[in-house]
This record gives sequence, C-alpha cells and structure tokens, in this order.
Amino acid sequence: MKLTHIYLASKSPRRQQLLRAIGIQYTIIEVDVEENNHAIDNPTEYVLDISYKKADAAARKIKSGIVAGADTIVYLEGKIFTKPSSEKNAIEMLRALSGKTHQVYTGFTLLKVPSMNRLQHCEVTDVTFRLLSDDEIIEYVKTGAPMDKAGGYGIQNDLSAVFVDKINGDFFNVVGLPLTRFYLALKQFQNA
Repeated sequence: MKLTHIYLASKSPRRQQLLRAIGIQYTIIEVDVEENNHAIDNPTEYVLDISYKKADAAARKIKSGIVAGADTIVYLEGKIFTKPSSEKNAIEMLRALSGKTHQVYTGFTLLKVPSMNRLQHCEVTDVTFRLLSDDEIIEYVKTGAPMDKAGGYGIQNDLSAVFVDKINGDFFNVVGLPLTRFYLALKQFQNA
C-alpha cells in the first residue's frame, strides 16, 4: 500500500533518513517550538505534548494534508534528559547513564488538516549502557556528536554505539522514530 505524502515538522536528519528508508515522501516544515517543558515530568505526556506542539505549528502553515511531529527524550530514575545544553551537561548525562538501564521515549503526533483530527503514539525502549570511563565520555563529547541528541548520545553512526550493552524494544525508536508504529499509524490515519 502506498502511503500518502506527509509534512514533517522536524529538522532531524535521523528522522528524515528513517522516512526515506521506508519510502515515505515528505516535505519539511520548519517550526520553532520550545522543546523543554519543565512543567511536565511524566515522560509519555512530555513527548506527546512536544510532538503535538510541533505538528500543530506546522499544520498552521498548510491548507490540507497530514502533518507529523515527533519528540524523543531519555528517561533515567525519574529524570528527563533532552538535548545537552553544553559540553559539561553532555558529560553529566553520559556519566549518569553509565552502567545503567534507561528508557528512550519517542512520541509522535499525526494531524490531518483542515479537520485537525489527531492520532498520537508513544513508544518506549530500554537501553542498557556498559560502564563508561571518563576518558571515553570526554573524548566522545569533544567530537560534538552528543549536542543534538536526547541524552547526549546517538545509537547510530557514531562512537556512542559502543556504549550500548543491550536494547530491549524498537531500535529505531532510539534513533528517533518507531518505524513500525509510525507506518501502521499513518496507514490507519490516511484511510480514516
């Protein structure tokens, strides 16, 4: 089944790459949405709120179509980790994750314009890090790679892939979009 063209409210090159990989055609709509919501401490509510705000901001820029917004965070011991605010913050995040299991939450929102019908989903994946040395953490942070990634690491295409000891759940969710869930949701939504 051919999926409809969508509008993507995301500048993430990883999400774009994932959509291309499964043949979804999209147009980027850049939106300026604050991605830190300190008023919400529930990780599911957090990612669904931010993904909705992104999709809603993009939906206001088109006349008709389906808009997708997404947000990914790392959750450890009651604390939400977004993108690091500084190298020091990235080091602190990676030290906290070292030797522990954390959860990666990705929420996505689909909005149909002009009806503004909404479909949302949140996926959770457990990721276990091996014990990391301070040297490994500092060398990784020096590359600049952690600065645009939730929790300060990317599981794909960089050194932090070797930080991961085990994954329980959807690998693509950790990259930034749970592909199977997104595909099924879009398929359902375009026919609704």
